[in-house]
Amino acid sequence: MMNDVFKSDGFTLNSLTAALIAQPYTPTTLADSKLFTEAGVSTLDVSIESDGRSIGLVAVQPRNAPAQIVAADKRAIRTIKVPHLPERANIMADEVQGIRAFGSDSQAQTINVIRDTRLTKMKAQIDYTIEAHRLSALMGNYYDAAGNVSSLFTEFGVTQQVVSMALATVSTQVKVKVAQIIEAVELALDGLSYRGIDIYCGSDFWKQLISHTSVEKFYMNWQAANSLNTDPRLPFSFMGVNFIRYRGTSAVKIADSEAYAVPTGVIDLFITRFAPANYIETVNTMGLPYYAKAEPLEMQKGITLEAQSNPLNLCTRPAAVIKLTVA
Repeated sequence: MMNDVFKSDGFTLNSLTAALIAQPYTPTTLADSKLFTEAGVSTLDVSIESDGRSIGLVAVQPRNAPAQIVAADKRAIRTIKVPHLPERANIMADEVQGIRAFGSDSQAQTINVIRDTRLTKMKAQIDYTIEAHRLSALMGNYYDAAGNVSSLFTEFGVTQQVVSMALATVSTQVKVKVAQIIEAVELALDGLSYRGIDIYCGSDFWKQLISHTSVEKFYMNWQAANSLNTDPRLPFSFMGVNFIRYRGTSAVKIADSEAYAVPTGVIDLFITRFAPANYIETVNTMGLPYYAKAEPLEMQKGITLEAQSNPLNLCTRPAAVIKLTVA
């Protein structure tokens, strides 16, 4: 019976969440880079503090336990509610009727195919939204629970460093500009070690960079050396720094004439914290990246699927991410 299929193991919280996680991955630049360190939290908000240079999470303590000591030079502590990203979709009985007319196993298989199709789209949209939030964090902002974008620089009085690359000027020595970027990163890291620097570029920035007179011959040589055995869209290395063309969309992109230099190999420079879903089963549990759940529609005419994620994405040292401009 149709009702029995909807009550089967394929539509429990655990089964749907597992099915959602198992969907094909939606390629995204920042997710692929593994730039963000992911972890779950058991609360619906996160407290962060700043000492004027770095921003970090305040440790969660058991009730009545000694509180974390905040030194006199700490600038501020703020509590940020974790954004809630829910989506819903309906699977109606009529969608299954007539596709596989007999046999409960065949009917269950058909419904599971439809279920997975819905979950695939829902997961892709959640991943796309998380990418938007991470790109915002790259620029020194964060999304709050209301969906508003707030500046970490403004919130904590941290200054954003900006380097003008002057790529429109033929005589600009781009090597000197790269050296300036490296110095700015190292100054902001205040002695912390790092592995290298990746620079995520907007469309016009990338084109002006690779066509600049002091860079073009290096780019052409790099492209010729790599075109036979690697993807030419891979990062272009110049002066020990990786330049990456950020392939965005009309809604999620780096401004055409901008780029952002990011030190790599810095522990927890970028973090993603997942809060638990708002279900009875998940109260006081550690958050997972995705959740999915189902419930019957009125009069058993189908089911409602819900998928959700509750991610907070932050840059813990926003001053170490250098904003670059074409001119």
